[in-house]
Amino acid sequence: MSLTRNEAASRIMVALDYPDAETAERLLAELEGVPCYMKVGLQLFYAAGPGFVSNLKERGYRVFLDVKMHDIPNTVKGGASSVTKLGVDMFNVHAAGGRRMMEAALEGVEAAAGSGSRPLVIGVTQLTSTSTQMLNEEIGIPGTAEQAVVRYAQLAGQAGLDGVVSSPHEVKVIKEACGQAFITVTPGIRPAGSDIGDQSRIMTPAEAIREGTDYMVIGRPITASPDPRQTIETIIEELL
Repeated sequence: MSLTRNEAASRIMVALDYPDAETAERLLAELEGVPCYMKVGLQLFYAAGPGFVSNLKERGYRVFLDVKMHDIPNTVKGGASSVTKLGVDMFNVHAAGGRRMMEAALEGVEAAAGSGSRPLVIGVTQLTSTSTQMLNEEIGIPGTAEQAVVRYAQLAGQAGLDGVVSSPHEVKVIKEACGQAFITVTPGIRPAGSDIGDQSRIMTPAEAIREGTDYMVIGRPITASPDPRQTIETIIEELL
């Protein structure tokens, strides 16, 4: 696949895994003008609040709100309605919450969005820190991590979700099981030579694109870099 620079940049989701808005703003200043997604996770959302997300949207960023909703259907429906009104472009729910919970999330989105544009809703399958051993021995789910991921992806598709979060290693089997239009968002992306941190199932950006992923979440390799701008530009060049 041949990508333009802007297309390549738009496939990158920078994980703003910071303790406060002030620290995140320093990175945003360095990356200004790069048309990538910004991923706001639990730590920053809890610290900076909805206003930080609204500010990102006002500045023209696309935002993936990574809050991994997992609760009874009515509670998730209300949460989905709230984040839709916030204007995010994408958010996620845990597929482990079941089909009815995921359907309730979409009901909340549709009620809040009305006839306007709505965010993409994706399901969390298995965290990329989950190994097969952990899945079997600690979580109590038999089989391989890949089998569990595909099962959750199919459930998310049946519920009407737009796609799932998975490791890049499961992209091909998910697309085979759920269709090529089913979106995959893949954490566990590490440029060659990067520290793998606490991820178990990882891949380089170019490898992930070749596997067919739609979006790549990249955090510490960019955010902990001494030169984040140069790092993301190098990743973009790798994707062209």
